[in-house]
Amino acid sequence: MKRIKRYLRLYRVLVSQFIKTIMQSKVDFFIGLLGFFMTQAAGIAFLYLVFEQIPDLHGWSFSQLLFIYGFAQIPRGIDHLFTDNIWLVAWWMVIDGDFDRYLLRPMNLFFQVISEKLQPDALGELLVGTILICVSASNGILTIDAVHILLFLVSVIAGAFIYTSIKLFFSTIAFWVKSSGPFLQVAYNMAEFAKYPTEIYGKAIRFLITWVIPFGFVAYLPAGYFIGQHSALSTIGVECVIAVVFFVIAYRFFIYGSKCYESAGN
Repeated sequence: MKRIKRYLRLYRVLVSQFIKTIMQSKVDFFIGLLGFFMTQAAGIAFLYLVFEQIPDLHGWSFSQLLFIYGFAQIPRGIDHLFTDNIWLVAWWMVIDGDFDRYLLRPMNLFFQVISEKLQPDALGELLVGTILICVSASNGILTIDAVHILLFLVSVIAGAFIYTSIKLFFSTIAFWVKSSGPFLQVAYNMAEFAKYPTEIYGKAIRFLITWVIPFGFVAYLPAGYFIGQHSALSTIGVECVIAVVFFVIAYRFFIYGSKCYESAGN
């Protein structure tokens, strides 16, 4: 318990210092937030234009797809907000030797990586996701009660862990190849497939985004439960198991990889 309290105190101190730095340039902060909001708005506009030509997509209505799209933004936004610094491990920290400083501190390595910064741009994703879910709820496609609200919170947290696990796993490859950013970028971009029903894809794509890089469990599959298409056990239950398993694998792989770190050479 003392260890947890210590890390919570350290996290608060480190994050408060980072917030002070980004607030030195308020214009950059709001431009970044606006940029992410416009990106998400463009995705919604594309979905609307598709439905202007196609009344339904594999049996799914526009309101249902709007909910899936909005639901996908919440776990992604949480992951983006708190663990965005993992990207720097993949792109620069290993090849430049910046990872050295983490090894010199008497703190958990993963904690140091994620506590070094917040990504305020993620607020755009969270805002868009919340708006879309509220719009979907107003159309009467959702059941709103205490059980569904609780499972919603559980699902978005589990989904955020899946995002973080995938990001951490592919970033760890940098300890051997020095820069794993391209691998991570390809894997992370596959999350775009999860914003739509997986039935519209071929078997190979469905298998890939469900069981290999399980982005299907951060959007479409759990969202299907709230729409009434699937059971809680086969969606959110499996999502939680996958979140735990993938995070343990990714974390242990990260710790193992850090032991292979050689710093910058000449």
